[in-house]
This record gives sequence, C-alpha cells and structure tokens, in this order.
Amino acid sequence: MLVQFIRKPLRYRYDNVVLILIGINLLVFLVQNLIAQATSYLALNPVAMVRFGMFWQPLTYMFTHGSISHLLFNMLGLFFFGIPMERHVGSKEFLLYYLVTGILAGLFSFGVFLLTGSYFTYLVGASGAIFAVQLAYATFFPDSVVFLWGILPLRAPVMVLGFTALELFSAITGTQNGVAHVTHLAGFLFGWLYFLVRFGVNPWRYLVRRS
Repeated sequence: MLVQFIRKPLRYRYDNVVLILIGINLLVFLVQNLIAQATSYLALNPVAMVRFGMFWQPLTYMFTHGSISHLLFNMLGLFFFGIPMERHVGSKEFLLYYLVTGILAGLFSFGVFLLTGSYFTYLVGASGAIFAVQLAYATFFPDSVVFLWGILPLRAPVMVLGFTALELFSAITGTQNGVAHVTHLAGFLFGWLYFLVRFGVNPWRYLVRRS
C-alpha cells in the first residue's frame, strides 16, 4: 500500500518549470547583490540553522550563488538537461525531483558540516539538484550525445559518471577547495535513490547499457 502511494504518478502537465526556476535564481542573485545580508539569511549555514532557527535554508540555499560564473554554469546545466527531463516526466514530477534532491543534498551537507566542525561554512548554489538532474537526463536519454565544453562529444551516461568520479576524487583528495563536492555527490546519490524509491528503476541499468 505504501509503495503504491509513493509511486503513484502525478498528472502530466507542462508548465515551463525550468524557466521559472531559472528566473527565481536570477532574481535571488539580484537580491544578493542589492541587499548585503541576503546571502547570510538564504545560504545554508550550520550556526544560522542551529542557533538562530533559520530552518528554511536547506531550501533557499539552492537559489543563491557566489558569483555570476557560478550562476551561469548552473543555469546552463538546468536549462540543457532540465527541459528534456521536464518534458519527459511532466512539470510536477520534475519540480518534486528537483526540490527533494536539492533539499536532501543540503541537509546531507549540513550533517557533514556539523560532523567536521565546519560551523561557519556558507553553502550556496543549485549544484546538488543540478547533479541529480544530470543523472536523470542520462537515465532517461542514455543514448544522447552531449558536447562537453561545446567540443568533446560524450554519451550522457559517460559524462555523468565521469563528473561523479571526478567529484569523488576531489572530495577524497581535498583538491579544488571551495567547491561543495559533498553536495554534488549527495545530489547524485539522492537522485539515484529517488529513481529507486519513486520510479522503481535502477539507473545503473541505463547508464552502462550499450546503444
């Protein structure tokens, strides 16, 4: 009974949620640059959550960004991989997937910050949710070809698994400080779990299949 409830499909409709999310990210970035304290209220910070009760931050952090290049890179990923996914599963399912994976990635990072004593870290960016969206794209469209940096053609599963391996290596070795590798990997992990729980699908079957 519970499984049937969890896997009950949402009614399909297409509302351009990806474009709406991009618009919200642009608006929040504008607010960050106009209001000095906006980032400290919206980004995810362990002290703000535990001491000051800012429990909205696991949601709002994914709409904040640290720079214009950070914003641009994430929004390009959301646009190119999110639109095909939204058309495939519908806007409601896409939004649920995006928010669930992004929030859980933020909460996972929050737990890591507490365990490692990184109390004054500010987590910003949609990267956790974007990694989950990339996983979904590669699972739904495993034979599609993505031109990395607009030059190198890669099958979508190769790109996603390659990025994940690079993030795992960086997280273990501590290279490229300042990048939230744990959040990226958490987005990938929770996207994977979403497929298993919500769709009853193991992405591995699609990521490694031969075209």
